[in-house]
Amino acid sequence: MRLQAAAFLLLCFTVAGRAEPVRYEDCGSKVGIIKEVNVSPCTTQPCELVKGQAYSVNVTFTSSTQSTNSTASVHGILFGVPVPFPIPEPDGCKCGISCPIQKNKIYSYLNKLPVKSEYPDVRVVVKWELKDDKNENLFCWEIPVQIKG
Repeated sequence: MRLQAAAFLLLCFTVAGRAEPVRYEDCGSKVGIIKEVNVSPCTTQPCELVKGQAYSVNVTFTSSTQSTNSTASVHGILFGVPVPFPIPEPDGCKCGISCPIQKNKIYSYLNKLPVKSEYPDVRVVVKWELKDDKNENLFCWEIPVQIKG
């Protein structure tokens, strides 16, 4: 199990090194400050997400609070309605963040966004949140994407 976690983190760090910074909108980072959001591959905006592919996400942020844990959630906002996008690992402490989270420390959160084959061809806004142990947003960002076959 530890070997799998180490291999996953190594893969994330390798891919994160090739990630592209994207323009994002902060949607309510209450107890953290986003420094940079990278999605790979995403060379233009809106990002074109191909069905059946997985995209690497790297968020560099500073925490302004302490927290024993963190939990991520991702939604696609379609016509104002949030639709859950499942991610492989919602536990932020298993995604490059060393927990407990310390105040005024910089973190690099790493995860994947799988685009399922059954998703329709549609333009949506991806909303990605990471919450602390008090359910406050360490970060919240949104980017427009185009899902295509």
